[in-house]
Formats: sequence, C-alpha cells, structure tokens
Amino acid sequence: MIRDTLTPGEARRIALAAQGFGGDRDAPVDRRQLVKLVERLGVIQIDSVNVVSRTHYLPAFSRLGAYPRDLLEDIAWGRKRPLFEYWAHEASLLPLSSQPLFRWRMEDAQAGVGTWKGIAKFLRDRRDFIDRVLDEIATRGPLSASDLEIGHKGEGGWWGWSEAKRAVECLFWAGELTTATRRGTFERVYGLPEKVLPKAIHDAPTPPREEAQRALYRIAARAMGVATSKDLRDYFRMPVDGAKDRIAELVEAGDLLPVKVKGWRETAYLDPTARRPRKIDHTALLSPFDNLIWFRERTERMFGVKIRLEIYTPAEKRTHGYYVLPFLEGDAITARVDLKADRKAGVLIVQASHAEPWASDETPVKLAAELKRMAGWLGLETVRVEKKGDLAGALSRAL
Repeated sequence: MIRDTLTPGEARRIALAAQGFGGDRDAPVDRRQLVKLVERLGVIQIDSVNVVSRTHYLPAFSRLGAYPRDLLEDIAWGRKRPLFEYWAHEASLLPLSSQPLFRWRMEDAQAGVGTWKGIAKFLRDRRDFIDRVLDEIATRGPLSASDLEIGHKGEGGWWGWSEAKRAVECLFWAGELTTATRRGTFERVYGLPEKVLPKAIHDAPTPPREEAQRALYRIAARAMGVATSKDLRDYFRMPVDGAKDRIAELVEAGDLLPVKVKGWRETAYLDPTARRPRKIDHTALLSPFDNLIWFRERTERMFGVKIRLEIYTPAEKRTHGYYVLPFLEGDAITARVDLKADRKAGVLIVQASHAEPWASDETPVKLAAELKRMAGWLGLETVRVEKKGDLAGALSRAL
C-alpha cells in the first residue's frame, strides 16, 4: 500500500542527501570520513580512463572536497585496507563487510551465470592450467597476470588475452582469487582470498542467496534514498529472477516503504531512515560513472537530463564531448563540461561547456569556482576554457 506522495524536488533532495551531498567540502578529510563515505555509498565503480582522473577518485571529491588522493589508495589497496574489489555494479570497490554477500555471485560465475561469456567454459575446460595458476600464486605469493610466465601470450582484448590473464580474471569472477593490491599503471595483483582477506571476513558464514540479496537491496535503498525497483536492481546489478520477491519481502518487513513520486510511472520505494532536507546547498562536478547518475534512466527521470557516455562515439558525432562531467548545482544538474587534464602543462582544459535550459546567471560563476577547486586538487595550476559550447563565453569570463 502506497503511504506517501513525493514531489520530484523532494525525491531529488532525498536522493542527494542519501548519496552524501550537502556537507562541508572545505574541511580536512581523514581516513575515517573516507571509509564512512564508501560504507554509505556501498560501492564505488572502478574505471581505467584517466583523461581527468580515474573515476573511483571522483565520488569522494564531489562529496567531501579536496581530500588526499593517496587516502583512497590506502583504504583500497593498502596493507590494512577496509575495502575489497569485486564485480558489483561494474568492477568496484566495496566495504569488506559486503564480501560474504557476493558469494552467491561467485558461485554463479563458476556455473556461467551472469558473467562474461566463456568464463565457466574456461574454468571447466582448462582446469589443469587453472590449477597451475593457483599453485603459482600459492607458492610465490600475490602476482599480476604479467608475472605468470606460463601459457600462451595474447594480443589484447578478451579473446586476445594471454592464457594467464584469462585464468586470473576467471578466478577473480569465481572468487578463487581476489585483488591483493594494484601497482604500476593500475595493474591488478591477485592473491588467494584466505591469504589476502582478513580471517574474520574469509571465515564468515556464507548467507543464503535470498538473505544476501535482501541485504544488498537494503544497502542500495539506503544509498539512493528513494528508488524504483529497476533503480534498486541496477545498483548492484541484481538478477531479474527473484527481484520482485526480494523487494516484496523487504516491504513486508518494513525495510522499504512504497511511495508515489509525481511524474514517475513506477512505484518508488523509500528508505525508512532517509533524510528529507528542504534544501541541498552543494556544487560538484560528477564523474560520468558516479553512483548518483550511472543509471541513465534514473538520471533522466530524476534530473530531466539525458546523459550519454560518448567516449566510444566518433568525435564528429559527439554532442557534449569525450569525457563529460555534469555539474550539480543545488538539487539540479545545470551544465556539463568536457574536461581534460594536461598534466605536463599544468592545465585543466574545458574542451566544451554546455548549459542546461534552466541554468541561471550564477551557474558559470559557481562552475568556475568548482573547476578551480578540481584543478587545485589534481595539482594543476590553471583552468583554460576552449570556445566550444553555449556556456564557453560566460564561463571564460567567470574564470
């Protein structure tokens, strides 16, 4: 039974507060705050594109401000890290406490369900080689794929990977290996879970599939504040099978409250503990892989903007640019900027800048301030605005 009706503005502010927006971005950030943010979000997507900054560094900057980047590296890949890597939304960083909640997905991977095509077949057909890889890592300690000098060499891509690379990635999916650390140019180093994960986590009981999935839905609901069933499912890429039952069970338990959001076609579900702020006073540049906007259908429904990743679109067909960061102003997305960090020259380049129809005269001023904040955080000295886009002139003047 639907108990409440929310306006679109209320839904946006609930979602933003749940995602950690609206706090002080000028105060120093310590390890505890960074860990708390990751626990609040439940997951941070990892991506290797480094034209501005690799995406996993950006959500904390957007919410907390200019934190030390090595803090994230420490909690993700340091010796006493509270995070681990696995396939959650995509390749992701997650709190260690969530590791048992994904063991059903690891079991599915071994059976070839919900994973890259060919994983189960490779694990089954090349078991002798797989066992050699595991023996090497057990004997020598954590290794990267390039450290494993066994098997055929590859030529890049999934089917062109070396046999060793294919083996460790399959084992990672199946939970037989985990990330011990990262090194060099973002190279994953694999270790045995019993030697890498804390004993308390590795030895923790494996919850039944249904119980684990309910727990993941609860985390998603807390992180989003208010969401449709598709939103909830997308957060951890949950299977369609069983989704209705899990959500119905959480509603019956009082962990999700069905609500109506004006303008939304589907029933929404409210986290009972969600804050309902009357105002969100926050500006931030958002990674295209930020939790707030990574599900494009939800982003369009909530903010009225269509966001498309145009990295793989030919340059002449791009609308907004190569690596575009939307600009959050209050509870609205008011602009987008195509950014590039020229580290050698010490310049943050705004290759294109576009305003949304509801942008105000304050938008370029606030965006300029945020670009300066980002440049400083990235260790760049200046910001340069190219002439492309309808906001370029006003933004250049504001800078």
